[in-house]
Amino acid sequence: MMRLRQFAGGDASGGAWAGAALALAALAALPLGAIGWAALAGGGETLGDLAATVLPTYVANTALLMLLAGGFAAVTGTACAWLIAATRFPGRRVLGWALVLPLAVPAYIAAYIYADLLEFAGPVQSALRSATGWGPDDYVFPPIRSLVGGALVLGLVLYPYVYLLARTAFATQSLTQFRAARSLGARPSRAFWHVALPAARPAIAGGLALVLMEVLADFGVAEYFAIPTFSTGIFRTWLASGDKPGALKLAAIMLLFVIALVALEAATRRGRSDSRDGLAAREEAEPLVALSPLGKALAFVACFTPVLLGFVLPAGYLAMLALTETAQAPAGDLASYATGSLWLGLAAASTCLIAALLLAFALARSGSRLTASAIRVATLGYALPGALLAVGLLAPLGAFDQNLTRFARDSLGWSGGLLLTGTSLILVYALSVRFLTVAYNTVSGGLSRIPPGLDAAARSLGARPSRVLARIYAPLLAPSLAGAAALVFIDTLRELPATLILRPFNLETLATRTYRLASDERLVEAAIPALILLGAGLLPVLLLNRLGKR
Repeated sequence: MMRLRQFAGGDASGGAWAGAALALAALAALPLGAIGWAALAGGGETLGDLAATVLPTYVANTALLMLLAGGFAAVTGTACAWLIAATRFPGRRVLGWALVLPLAVPAYIAAYIYADLLEFAGPVQSALRSATGWGPDDYVFPPIRSLVGGALVLGLVLYPYVYLLARTAFATQSLTQFRAARSLGARPSRAFWHVALPAARPAIAGGLALVLMEVLADFGVAEYFAIPTFSTGIFRTWLASGDKPGALKLAAIMLLFVIALVALEAATRRGRSDSRDGLAAREEAEPLVALSPLGKALAFVACFTPVLLGFVLPAGYLAMLALTETAQAPAGDLASYATGSLWLGLAAASTCLIAALLLAFALARSGSRLTASAIRVATLGYALPGALLAVGLLAPLGAFDQNLTRFARDSLGWSGGLLLTGTSLILVYALSVRFLTVAYNTVSGGLSRIPPGLDAAARSLGARPSRVLARIYAPLLAPSLAGAAALVFIDTLRELPATLILRPFNLETLATRTYRLASDERLVEAAIPALILLGAGLLPVLLLNRLGKR
């Protein structure tokens, strides 16, 4: 903290840094404030109508989807993490990082692929009928476009959240008690259930909280599989029915789910152990659990299956479709969609970088509880589903825009329509609120690693603050800034619901184009943009895997 006090030019500037943090927090809290106001202000009839019609369905489906997808992700992630951390089998090293790859596949793209593969006219059922000679009435095939199918798809691409944290916990927690239990005659299964698993439970719960946040925020899978959830309900109520009060009431109820999940994730972080005397330092030591040849084969199958179903199969199927003439015919239009995604990603990344730098310096410079609280509010956006965030922004900005346009018309003779609503500015604003957390965590982490004495030594030699910033902070923060920009850029490329709701009519991105083509059952034409989105997702996934190992 002292180095930034010196860099900023004295304690008097602490108020300016704190003011900047409060201003950013106010901008980030605008959608939450609008939703909270809508929840408290009147509208009892609207809430009653919702409770009598669609609300029970939205609550039940959302909760059940979270339960099934979360359960699948928790079991798969924890089991694979334990096998990787505690055993040795052929292919373990490769699978150790490959198990993270499904996170690179956007959930809505996985939904499109599995629906195409498993539907009645798809290759799986067609091959089954061809091999057996069965007719349509001779067998029963579970429908993929169902709540259970959606939960399986979401679990397949989201289990790496649990796997990463569980693997780290198993590899770094104290294992003395595990070995003591084994030395006292406990079987490996008993030692796992009574020693290893309870010690890793906070980390597993933290990963599960992240999975549940993603399931709650999902729009693409639920929409494509016709599952009425809060995200799809808000989208339809606002855009299809034009019922803005109803959409805001739904967003307010959905916000209660978000608050509960944020509290769960925060509680799990407080419960995690910092012990480092585990397997990380004994990669070449004897495994905790020795497997028989059959056990090694089963462990390989257990760890390879999620990679196969979550990444290899979707990526391979998209690549096969992308090589067809039908997919390549509209490739000439791809440049316009890529351009839209490119400038939107750059605008959001630049905005998030500036805001993240301000917040990081404000925390270090001011150090007050008020500033820390403001930063927590400003970085809450990543937990907010895109549909909720979009509706929360449209409500206050729409009212402000109407008053502004009325003033411009009456005072300046403006006749061009609304000035803000439906513009790219609002979309960049929403995406910046959504992904500021990613940029801030990366930038603040880089700032904390700068030695305290560097800028103090430079100032003692007469260097001005601007020179200290250019010659010390800029080079040392460059990797963190580049990483933050890349992560925000890629998240922006893949984001769907907020972009669908807030984008201008003349803006089409790779994500929205993929969604529209797949919704029209034109997955072959959507293969190339979908493959680009999948490839872009590999960078943050590989970075997460590296951080997980560290």
